[in-house]
Amino acid sequence: MSKYLTEQQIKDAANKHGYTYAQVKAVLEVESRGTGFNADGTPKILFERHKFWKLLGDIRWFTMRLKIMAKHPRICNPRAGGYGKYSEQNHKLAIAASYNRDAALQSCSWGLGQVMGYHWSKLGYKSLQSFINAMYASEAEQLEAMLRYVERFGLKDELQNNQWASFARGYNGKEYRKNRYDEKLAAAHKKFAA
Repeated sequence: MSKYLTEQQIKDAANKHGYTYAQVKAVLEVESRGTGFNADGTPKILFERHKFWKLLGDIRWFTMRLKIMAKHPRICNPRAGGYGKYSEQNHKLAIAASYNRDAALQSCSWGLGQVMGYHWSKLGYKSLQSFINAMYASEAEQLEAMLRYVERFGLKDELQNNQWASFARGYNGKEYRKNRYDEKLAAAHKKFAA
């Protein structure tokens, strides 16, 4: 079975979660980077250094995170940014994981929907590892995580009712207008609903 998403899988996921094909397809077009996998078969990720900083603080690694930041400021930092190229993300994850694997995996956004790893429990996965396994398994599993995120974070009504500004704010944050996510979602929905 292919790791890559088929149109039938999109239709099935839309039906399962109570959306139209056009709604799910619009979200995929705007919120994903085309594919959930890199050329080497690993899931696309974006390592968030400020999340790694926070998660290390949550486990009371205050001194250690300062040491990590001194050595690797692009890996551990209280400020967002320093993302670098997508080709660098797995290397950044590997460095972070050498200090604390769970915090590192939870500090990445994963797959098609770029769902943060630290949401694994809220999304109904039994463990962080089961979430990671799903992200490696297929784009259909990545889409499932994305749609679980939409539901668990109160965006289902917005998506079902094509309330693109409210949906974009909830999915992308209050700065969604800078990238015109609401306009892009509305245009994509119109295209796929035709």
